Amino acid sequence: MKHLIPNICTASNLLFGMCSIISTYHGDYFNASIFILIALIADGLDGRIARALNVVSEMGKEMDSLCDLGSFGIAPAFLAYSFCMHNYDKLGWAAAIIFALCGMWRLARFNVNTGNVHGYFMGLAIPSGGCIIASTTLLFLAQDIHPENYGLVYPVTVIVIAYLMVSHVHYPDFKGGGEKIYLFPKIFAAVMFAAIIFFARDSILQAIITAGFSTYAVFGIVNSLFALMNRNDY
Repeated sequence: MKHLIPNICTASNLLFGMCSIISTYHGDYFNASIFILIALIADGLDGRIARALNVVSEMGKEMDSLCDLGSFGIAPAFLAYSFCMHNYDKLGWAAAIIFALCGMWRLARFNVNTGNVHGYFMGLAIPSGGCIIASTTLLFLAQDIHPENYGLVYPVTVIVIAYLMVSHVHYPDFKGGGEKIYLFPKIFAAVMFAAIIFFARDSILQAIITAGFSTYAVFGIVNSLFALMNRNDY
C-alpha cells in the first residue's frame, strides 16, 4: 500500500492543475496562479517520498510527466492567454500553443535523456516555466499592471520562456556535480533579484516568488554564455 502515497502526491499535482484551469475559466486569476504554485509543491514531494519509501516505479515516472504537462504546460498557457494574450488575436493563440507544445517536448526529452544528462537540467524545467507565468500573474494583479499596455512584451516573453524549455541552456539542479557556476552570473542574478524586489516592494511576497523564478531563468542563460566563452578561450 505504501506505493500509493507518492502516486497520490503525483495525482495531487494534476488535481491542482485542473483547479487552476477551472479557476482561469471563471476569471479567477489569483487562485489560478496559486493552484499552479501548489502543484509545484506536490510535484516536489512525490519523487522524494517514493525514494524515501523505496517504491520508485516506471508507472510513477510516467504519471509525473503527464501531470507536469497539465499543471505546468497547459494550465499556465491557458492562464496567460485568458489573463492577457487574448488581446493579441492570433499571436496570443500562437504564444499559448507554443508554450504548451514546448512543455511537452521538454518533458519527452527529459525522459529519454535521464541516463545521459547529469548534474544539470538541459533547458528550463517545465515547472519553472509554468511558475514564471503564475508568479508574474500574481505580481501583475497585486501591482495593478496590465501587460497588454506594453506592446508585444508579454507574448514575446511567453515565447522566450517556451524556447528556454526546449533549449540546450544548462540550468543548475542544486544537487552538486554540475557545470561550473561563474561569479558574474551570480552577481547578475543577485542584482536582478534585488531590483525586482525593490521595484515591487509594495507586494513583497509576490515579488519574492517572481524574482526567484525569473532570476533562475535568466541566470541559466548568463552562466551558459560564460561557460561557452570559457571553452572558446582554449
